[in-house]
Amino acid sequence: MKKSKFLLAVLAIGLIICLTGCTPIELSKKPLKTLNPDPIDDNNRVFYQIFVGSFSDSDGDGVGDIRGIINRMNYLNDGDYTDGRSLGVQGIWLSPIFTSPSYHKYDAANYYEVDSQFGTLDDLKELLNICHERNVKVILDLAINHSSNKNPWFQDFCSARNSNNTSSPYYDFYTCYDRNDPEKPAKNSFSFIPGSGKWMYESNFSSDMPELNFDNPAVREEMLKVAKYWLDIGVDGFRFDAVKYIYYNDNAASVDFWKWYMSELKKVKSDIYAVGECWDDDSIVLQYYEALNCFNFSVGGVNGKILDAIRSDNINAYTNYVARFLNSIKEQNSDGMFMPFLANHDMDRAAGYLMVSNGSAYMAANIYILCAGSPVIYYGEEIGMKGSRGGENTDANRRLAMLWGDKDTVSDPIGSTYEASKQNNGTVKQQLKDDNSLLEHYIRLLALRNKYPEIARGQYTALNSNISTVGGFSITYNNSTIGLFHNTSMYETVEITLPAGFTELADYIGLGNASVSNGVLRIGPNTSVIVK
Repeated sequence: MKKSKFLLAVLAIGLIICLTGCTPIELSKKPLKTLNPDPIDDNNRVFYQIFVGSFSDSDGDGVGDIRGIINRMNYLNDGDYTDGRSLGVQGIWLSPIFTSPSYHKYDAANYYEVDSQFGTLDDLKELLNICHERNVKVILDLAINHSSNKNPWFQDFCSARNSNNTSSPYYDFYTCYDRNDPEKPAKNSFSFIPGSGKWMYESNFSSDMPELNFDNPAVREEMLKVAKYWLDIGVDGFRFDAVKYIYYNDNAASVDFWKWYMSELKKVKSDIYAVGECWDDDSIVLQYYEALNCFNFSVGGVNGKILDAIRSDNINAYTNYVARFLNSIKEQNSDGMFMPFLANHDMDRAAGYLMVSNGSAYMAANIYILCAGSPVIYYGEEIGMKGSRGGENTDANRRLAMLWGDKDTVSDPIGSTYEASKQNNGTVKQQLKDDNSLLEHYIRLLALRNKYPEIARGQYTALNSNISTVGGFSITYNNSTIGLFHNTSMYETVEITLPAGFTELADYIGLGNASVSNGVLRIGPNTSVIVK
């Protein structure tokens, strides 16, 4: 490979970078220094998203369940942050567990029951107890904008409408219009009430998922009651599905609802962990930050800024974006958190476009885990699980059975068509035996993040350069400042003259090595470093 040197003018910090050839892809085995035994005491923690029916099966019926999660807790977090034997997540997000006719459970038929496929309320309480003993928070996925059409509320609503029983408490429980009503929103979707050629109910996702009417105070109080019920059980908060669908195509009204809703829930639990799904442009997402944190869809996915940073070798575009977005969050909500991720249950899995073999999966993990706020790992991401719609119109292919590699009987969900032969990155069992595996990298990565409280909580300033493969942040928290640098090149080692005040290599992680000599930091390819 051609060797060359470039002079780098760096704004405000005067970095000098030179590219110095090619190094082989090897995982650094540099041990982490002394770790804090239990460093997390707030909501700035790494969460792990579990699609319950696909995670781990305890009773042999092929469906994942809560008992299966209990059985796998030592994998997720064994309660010891120093032993390096568990993934070390500090939070778990459970996909909907409420009684529902579907495999995905996003259409609740009863918001107050655990679906029997997943176990019992006692199972959930046991899981909560284990998690809380290990300082792991648990949040439930809660879709309150719509219910199942099998929900008794909807059945009573249909009966009341068909019989013109305006005195029924369910007559206005769901959003409903006369088919000829000129006020019926043209951009929203509607379905006819069974047995009626007149009344149409709002159904933006499916006719099986009728939208609740939040202009009705009784609906607001009922959905507040639902959340309070689960908080009283002991859950730590919620992931709220489809937050902009409370009043679809009216973000201002939806934001006002969430401000009211969250203010009421904080009266029950002041430190509630809450995050909303607002799949939209940042300008819209930031509006919802007035009420609650929201996932950042700009950084994740096949079109996201993390992949762009790796694919285009331009980490500076990403670091500049993050610094700006963090400031924008604080302008909306001083308590707001950044919520980065690579993929989720509604997206093609990241391992389909972030390869393990060339190191991009390792580098992507560094970029979003070593970042502010509360990153979210989608189950199986840590082992490079694959899954995509492909030519099929089913999200089941994105929610496949976890690859444990042991005798777990969990099966792929109903409707999945993804070929098992495409899963070529190995199982949990296989990767735990390999120090260079993606899973072992995630274990070290979470431990490294926990070691430096600045990463999750600090004030970020982008460190820009005119060499696109290297860049990072200066991060300050509680009068302590660290430097975080990423080298996204797959092959090039980079030398950086450290800015004034940074003299010590604290830690590094990735596929290359790092060292400091005479004020110059040498950072290998696909590697991230922390300097003091």
